[in-house]
Amino acid sequence: MTTITVRPVPARASLMLEQSGVHPLLARLYAARGVTRPEEVDTRLSALLPPDGLLGAGEAARLLADAIHQGKRLLIVADYDCDGATACAVGLRALRAFGAHFGASVDYLVPDRFTLGYGLSPEVVRIAANHERLGKPDVIVTVDNGIASVEGVLEAKRLGIATVITDHHLPGPELPDADVIVDPSQPDCGFESKALAGVGVMFYVMLALRAELRRRGTFADRPEPNLGALLDLVALGTVADVVPLDRNNRVLVAQGLARIREGRMRPGIRALFRIAGRDPARATTFDLGFALGPRINAAGRLADMGLGIEALVTDDEARALNIAQQLDAINRERRVIEAGMQEDAQALLADLDAGSRASLVLFDPGWHQGVIGILAGRVKERHHRPVFAFARGGGEGEGKSGELRGSGRSIPGLHLRDALDLVAKRRHGLLLRFGGHAAAAGLTLLERDLAEFEAVFEEVCASLLSPAARTRSLETDGPLESGYYSLESARLLGEAIWGQGFPAPVFSDTFDVVQQRILKDKHLKLTLKKGDARFDAIRFNFADAPADRIRAAFRLDINEWNGVSNVQLMLEHFEPGV
Repeated sequence: MTTITVRPVPARASLMLEQSGVHPLLARLYAARGVTRPEEVDTRLSALLPPDGLLGAGEAARLLADAIHQGKRLLIVADYDCDGATACAVGLRALRAFGAHFGASVDYLVPDRFTLGYGLSPEVVRIAANHERLGKPDVIVTVDNGIASVEGVLEAKRLGIATVITDHHLPGPELPDADVIVDPSQPDCGFESKALAGVGVMFYVMLALRAELRRRGTFADRPEPNLGALLDLVALGTVADVVPLDRNNRVLVAQGLARIREGRMRPGIRALFRIAGRDPARATTFDLGFALGPRINAAGRLADMGLGIEALVTDDEARALNIAQQLDAINRERRVIEAGMQEDAQALLADLDAGSRASLVLFDPGWHQGVIGILAGRVKERHHRPVFAFARGGGEGEGKSGELRGSGRSIPGLHLRDALDLVAKRRHGLLLRFGGHAAAAGLTLLERDLAEFEAVFEEVCASLLSPAARTRSLETDGPLESGYYSLESARLLGEAIWGQGFPAPVFSDTFDVVQQRILKDKHLKLTLKKGDARFDAIRFNFADAPADRIRAAFRLDINEWNGVSNVQLMLEHFEPGV
């Protein structure tokens, strides 16, 4: 069951924003999302928090500046998702601009997620020590991982390799003994924005490094690199990783989108827009999160994230387009695999009373471990329960020592990593490894322990989730004023910055259903009426007939057909109206 609710709008904040020059519609929406001062909607680059407030950034800058000047070999160890790929690309591009030479003094490594798992493990360090192009590195720089890599850092020390950890994940009970750690979530870090993605952390480290090199006179006889040129990558990784878009992240994303809309983007970004059939001149956060991000992520899910990184670091337009085509093909393959796994999941769920449970745990021996995170998210959306989906470790075939890899997605009211921590404390040794965020987490356990995990996880979720939290609530912005059902308003909303923690506007109102039909056997197409006004509306993947009068939650969208643009309501949910 889904309940439609309406966000309260603090009238004073809304009025203050409007009086400061913010569009009246945006003023209402921003105020409902907690914005109280006009400066909070300032997305100029000057509004960014300074890097000197990020614990470890200055120390990392000094270590990296020394390494560049001494010609030491730097190896970036990346993660295998879009955040990790963009963070790696930011690091490679910035370090090259600062004087490090790709392939000679700076390179990267992406561990095979299927055989090596996540993070800087001892095995990954040993592979890094024999890097095929770079040789043994003097410094390992992690991006989007490493905060939990206690043993891996010890192995690096044993081999005489310095380590700089850049990460944004929550730390465990013990921090790795790295030379430097830069993570806004680590203890004693007073950085105001705790929501930086991995790419945001790396961008800040590069800002600090540029400042350090400037102090040393590095740019006295040559132009100082413009790191703003990397903001298209920062925006992509930040949106794709679904981190909360607090004010600082909104600045990073807004600046990146502005560059993309102006045509100032990396060749790989341009190629991905082309392959996805999107217009970069009208780029939105939706494009980054649902068109470009999945194509980069597909490389890490099914193949080698090195392909995604190559797309983002090449300056060759033709090569970028060729790689984007490969990424698109991999993403189409991912969709086919996901569709089959969703059918399997529905069959498993048919034997469960999902509504009576506090959690759902699913496993099929044939599932692909690169896609279980997406599957968990789909099931979570459908049933509004915390979900873990499991696949066997190792490659697609045989399991690795009887291990299962699990990927989880949560709902509001349950911090998933904290829930796993409780599971680990209640059953010591049950979880071999785990980590993650409030909304998403991963773990490894033995296949023989799956039933016990399911039981203990259910106990934990039942104790933490109230009955109200188990009911899906669709929070909306209430009715849309009649004058705003326009192309201008739709474009205004599309150009604004929305995302996790700062959700895109969803309005709600009551309409009469004038006409209805089914498109392609699965999409409900409607003509709705309110007063004298009529609106085209569509609800995707929904074919049930509505009542004659409905209360609908909808997004304002633009439908373009044969060169003609019209306002269209994208229905998220509806129920009988009164």
